[in-house]
Amino acid sequence: MRQAILLVLFLCGLVETAHAQGAALRLNDREYFSARGLDVLVFNNWYSGLFSDSKLSGVEIIHHGDRTATNGDVRLSNTPEQWDPIPQFVGREVDQATGRVEASLRYPDFNFDYRIAAEPHADGILLSVHLDAPVPEALAGRAGFNLEFLPTAYFGKAFLADGRPGLFSRHPTGPMVRAPTGAFEAAPLDSGAVLILAPGDPERRVTIDGRGATVALYDGRNKAQNGWFVARSLLPAGQTGKVVEWLVTPNRIPTWTRRPVIAHSQAGYHPDQPKVAVLELDPTFDAPTTVTLFQIAPDGRLVARMSGEAELWGRYLRYDYARFDFSEVTEPGLYHIAFAGVQSEPFPIAEDVYTERFWQSTLDTFMPVQMDHMFVNDRYRVWHGASHLDDALQAPVDHVHFDLYAQGPTTDTPYQPGQHIPGLDVGGWYDAGDFDIRTQSQYGTVTTLVLAYETFGLDWDETMVEQANRYVELRRPDGVPDALQQIEHGTLALLAQYRAVGHAIPGIVEAHIHQYTHLGDGLTKTDNLIYDPSLDSLEVQGNRSGTFDDRWAFTSKSSALDYGAAAALGAAARVLRGYNDALADEALQTALRVWNEEQSREPIIFRHGNTTGGPLEAEMLEATVELLITTEGAQQYIVHLREMWPYVERTFAFNGSLAVRALPYMDEAFGQQVEAAARDHAAGLDSLMLQNPFGVPITTGGWGGSGSVLRFAMDNYILHQAFPKIVGPEHTFRGLEYVLGRHPGNSLSMVSGIGARSKTIAYGTNRADYSFIPGGIVPGLVIVQPDLPELMEDWPFLWYESEYVIPMAPLFIYVANAAADLLKGSQ
Repeated sequence: MRQAILLVLFLCGLVETAHAQGAALRLNDREYFSARGLDVLVFNNWYSGLFSDSKLSGVEIIHHGDRTATNGDVRLSNTPEQWDPIPQFVGREVDQATGRVEASLRYPDFNFDYRIAAEPHADGILLSVHLDAPVPEALAGRAGFNLEFLPTAYFGKAFLADGRPGLFSRHPTGPMVRAPTGAFEAAPLDSGAVLILAPGDPERRVTIDGRGATVALYDGRNKAQNGWFVARSLLPAGQTGKVVEWLVTPNRIPTWTRRPVIAHSQAGYHPDQPKVAVLELDPTFDAPTTVTLFQIAPDGRLVARMSGEAELWGRYLRYDYARFDFSEVTEPGLYHIAFAGVQSEPFPIAEDVYTERFWQSTLDTFMPVQMDHMFVNDRYRVWHGASHLDDALQAPVDHVHFDLYAQGPTTDTPYQPGQHIPGLDVGGWYDAGDFDIRTQSQYGTVTTLVLAYETFGLDWDETMVEQANRYVELRRPDGVPDALQQIEHGTLALLAQYRAVGHAIPGIVEAHIHQYTHLGDGLTKTDNLIYDPSLDSLEVQGNRSGTFDDRWAFTSKSSALDYGAAAALGAAARVLRGYNDALADEALQTALRVWNEEQSREPIIFRHGNTTGGPLEAEMLEATVELLITTEGAQQYIVHLREMWPYVERTFAFNGSLAVRALPYMDEAFGQQVEAAARDHAAGLDSLMLQNPFGVPITTGGWGGSGSVLRFAMDNYILHQAFPKIVGPEHTFRGLEYVLGRHPGNSLSMVSGIGARSKTIAYGTNRADYSFIPGGIVPGLVIVQPDLPELMEDWPFLWYESEYVIPMAPLFIYVANAAADLLKGSQ
């Protein structure tokens, strides 16, 4: 039967010959299988330790330049969700001589070990599962080999299962069936001996031959909006050795070459700033390297303003790069760049490029939309109601939460586990695409926004905020600078913690996963009524209910958190003075008390995830500098900053800007130390252009690095202001241009709605709608190990590439204004 199916498919032209496909896959020196138009990774990446299913692990397929398949592994359900069990990675063996990669894994809870092997065969790759002992009885009918395919790569396309046609729908359509466990699972879209995805699309066609096993196709979006299409074969019970083998054959276009990327600022350029586009080239690229800058005339004519050969830079990761410097073009107008048949998006050269309709949407739209405990209205649209007015219940002791929070052996508060802590239902922003109040994010946002407000005098007013009424109205100026009202909102949240429990807390977060995965209006996550366990589950009495949907407050004390909060409160007190004097007084007194208390005892160290503060010395340093500035040079902070100099010098790349801000209050000797460290720092900056063609520090971890790049740009602007002959302005421009599109992988602006082409399908609270929040900044580019730069444009559910986080907002606001400030003198 199988031979007959393959014969029919061959006659239909759906099974390619080796000649048509080109050279076979081979195992390269970076330990993945590669051929023109196709790469297969075999456990080069591993599931995130935080969120089990990060869609970045197992067997992965990079098909004609895009990662379209992932998570090739043995899983315990048809369509695994984010927190479903994952195996432990035991090891990986790469045999260059035989061209074989084998990974060893296990599910310790079931004492179940297995191996997955991969080796080239014919036009594709053989993937096999090997067992030394049969599948445990508890996993019979559950354990299967899965390979997941990116939905947006297959929307609008078809599939064949043993020749039977089907369509990949834009929206999941079920049907759902009850599994033996009692839970509802999606029925397969179809199944067969041979499955072909996108048979009519040469760039996306993949053939999976089960070689005796049935291959079923599922739509994981039936279980969760972030699910992928899943091909799956169950592991047979009672067998050992090679128990499943697939021949996976992604079609390859023999002459395929990836289109060049013209990486540039999608928002445009000031006439007097450096203007350098970076060209990203496939290693097989073989075409003229002439680049032309065209001005777009009012009648649509294209007028060549500059043409020349691109300057080759060399190899970075898997691509070759060249640079096109068009800084000499200064005439205001609308332009685009053309190269090798590729045309960039249009961009302006204009004096107001960094001042008009640029950073403002981050301040007047994104930040208000993230405001918790407030009703947020935007003309005809309500972004969300006043959410979480039932905050919060004391978290249980000795508890590790699923989202990086933990409670230690005591509550460190007067409250018992499960008891309502009054007063926490005020201020704060949704931390990210989810809804928690992460204290570290709150104080970081306040501190940076204060710095931007003080440095650039931000007077933009486009939003009405009424704290007393818990009401926000976008596009309605109220006479108060928006930045000041956002600082007030964050300060209220921080002070609420001190009023309620006497110290900064790790944060407030949902108790249940089913609430954590909530998408849409935050108001609908809870009933806004304080939980009372004495009531029936649906009973309501006054402002209390028997429904346990209130968030938990994780309250373990941490000196790092207290220092970080003290820095923010001390800074906020400076700018709130004259606007809300009572709040300014409380903020300052709280900050002074916290700093003194922490200095009078040994630090309290409580560490878990990323919710218990940054490095202790870094948080202490920031509090010291902010209070030094607020008190206009109080002696205790001067003395302490001198004592911390060895740490500052050791970490100057990250903390040198704090030392610079303290200079007006320090003596000449300290200033000389800072200047010497700045010179050493500047020498290191020059090496960045040797590391990558973009001249910024590109991170290689599991979270996109746009925040690190913006911080790099901000810190070096501060250093430039102090030492203009030592640290140049170019580092600020490069950092800003990076988030605006001049980065590897594509030329997508990481600021939603800013630039001609930006990330408009993002991981915000509205991600289920494949939409965005204007002005939000995504983490951006990640390096899929070992060498693929990736920022998916059309899939919103990869948090490490697409999730908005609130501290990015003031960083972008600061750097955008810094760039404008650097160019003021040239106008």
